[in-house]
Amino acid sequence: MTEPLIPNFTRREFLKNAAGCLLAAGIPGCVSKPSRTQNARKGNLMQTVLPRWRGFNVHNMFFSGKYQPFREDDFKWIADWGFDYVRISVAYQQVVVGGDCYTENESGLAEVDRGLELARKYNLHACLDMHTAPGYAYHESEDVGGFDLWKDKAAQDAFYHLWQVYAKRYHAIPNSQLSFNILNEPALEIGKMTREEHANVIRKAVAAIRGITPDRLMIADGLEWASEPCPELADLGIAQSGHFYAPHHLTHYRAQWGGAEVMKLPQPVWPGIKMGGERWDRGVLQRHLQPWFDLAGRGIGVHFNEGGVYNKTPHSVALGWLRDTLELLKEHNIGYGLWNFRGPFGILDSGRADVAYEDFHGRKLDRKMLELLQAV
Repeated sequence: MTEPLIPNFTRREFLKNAAGCLLAAGIPGCVSKPSRTQNARKGNLMQTVLPRWRGFNVHNMFFSGKYQPFREDDFKWIADWGFDYVRISVAYQQVVVGGDCYTENESGLAEVDRGLELARKYNLHACLDMHTAPGYAYHESEDVGGFDLWKDKAAQDAFYHLWQVYAKRYHAIPNSQLSFNILNEPALEIGKMTREEHANVIRKAVAAIRGITPDRLMIADGLEWASEPCPELADLGIAQSGHFYAPHHLTHYRAQWGGAEVMKLPQPVWPGIKMGGERWDRGVLQRHLQPWFDLAGRGIGVHFNEGGVYNKTPHSVALGWLRDTLELLKEHNIGYGLWNFRGPFGILDSGRADVAYEDFHGRKLDRKMLELLQAV
């Protein structure tokens, strides 16, 4: 086994650093959390537990195929442009050998180490995301080893074991630099599970991690591809994350993996796109996000760690929707991570046909989208 990524300080120093860095932010374990009443007096349901991290998903290892090594320039540019957050999405298949969840793939783990090291080098908070897990993936096309995470004890034990591997390996990295995103986009439809089954697995995963690192900052994605918060987990002392992909007909217009229906949709407009029997505008968007704002008002940390617009949506529509969405999050002190940094949702090499790209070190930069993100 390779040496885990552990900075040269003791557990006592780790706890001191974590408390000191995050005291003002109210991370669980550091200070008491504000009540809903306290927030309501401000006339708004403000998120006060987590810092308002803003940044990008760095998704080189997010699926089960051959991964691309992390590029140091990505981390440097994210920091240079004023952002402070990366979500490092890792499929479980990348850190095990041949699907055997109890045999560690040292080359894969070393690459995760490298991603976290780069985040630390450039003062970016890294959220380590288990993007696929034994027995569950956000998309049915992914092979998850014949397991069912929600019903098979073998899958659950493997899931908890992998989180313990991460917890041991990175136990000395403070919460100011690292959080754990327990599972990407659990969905009742894909997982064929109940809310109770989901809550049971998440609770046991949290307990497994706390058995190694009691104070680790953890974030659970909401249900239905992270569109619905989980108030049933409110007592756990962990944060929750939403994904900003609504209305889906706008954010995933002509996305090939969305199926035949998506490919037939009319070109989206903003405001005014029709979906779910109503025409969406900022007010409808506010109503859609309100359950997350209510959760924040209860003193629970909320972050939107994924979202964006696919490159077939007209650029002006994408920018208009993105501005409204991120301004609503900002009003409630909620941060975000754009999916992705480079690629069809991102600001580099996004492949849009209607953008006048700027050459940036040989990459195609969407300067207008970058400036919008910097502004909100």
